[in-house]
Amino acid sequence: MTSGHILFIPAVTMVGMFLGFIFGNRAARNQFDLAQRREAEREAAQEERARRKAGRAGVDAGAEKK
Repeated sequence: MTSGHILFIPAVTMVGMFLGFIFGNRAARNQFDLAQRREAEREAAQEERARRKAGRAGVDAGAEKK
């Protein structure tokens, strides 16, 4: 091994760790944002279903009274 390896190998390892941290952090943030968006869409869909169900129940009740 030459003296260049003593500096080159740790330098490449540190650059790899730095890039891995940056890309890993970005991927984790994107995953968290995606989970938040899915949860918001799921809640909106549940509210829409509940609103439609309440609307149908009101129409059905009105039809029975006639």
